[in-house]
Amino acid sequence: MLRIWGRLSSINVQKVVWCARELHLDHERIDIGNQKGELDTEAYVRLNPNRLIPVIEDFRDTDVAGEPFVLWESNAIVRYLCARYGEDTLWPSDVKARASADRWMDWQTTTFSPAMVQAFLQLVRTPADKRDEAVIEKSCERTEPLAKMLDDALEGREFIGGDRFTMADVSLACAAHRWMGMPKAHTARPNLERWLAAMRARPAATGILELPLK
Repeated sequence: MLRIWGRLSSINVQKVVWCARELHLDHERIDIGNQKGELDTEAYVRLNPNRLIPVIEDFRDTDVAGEPFVLWESNAIVRYLCARYGEDTLWPSDVKARASADRWMDWQTTTFSPAMVQAFLQLVRTPADKRDEAVIEKSCERTEPLAKMLDDALEGREFIGGDRFTMADVSLACAAHRWMGMPKAHTARPNLERWLAAMRARPAATGILELPLK
């Protein structure tokens, strides 16, 4: 059994839950991270000294003392689950295909999501009368070229890696869903929109790639 710690409104928790579902892993999710102080308890800090979500405990992979394998950092968790339980499915066996998936996962974390985060916080989690339009505009200006880059990469492809769904689609789709779901005008991105619609339609993404954003 897999235990996942974190609230489902977190993009990083969404990746892990979606991945676990795609791999048909028996799992439970502990809804934590909504209230102040929840991540500062001694028990939780032992799991993740960063005091962040998500964290997993994998009881299917215990040590000699019977303790579960503990891991934090969302993309590391997704890679672990795919390598451990999804070889040659979500985890490509071809080295080049896997490197390409890794690249897109890292791009999502280091480039795409950081560019959009301020627009998301302002448009989704800030009351309308307290929003800073300059912050929103700057964030959108950073993100639009990246959305175009992703749209271009998806031209003629069913998935980001070509003709098969991989771990990279999980990480990218969670971020793209957040960007395209923001209550703002969007430039038409036909390839991105087609791919994202297919990702939202996957049974394992039910309850994860949902609108409106939270």
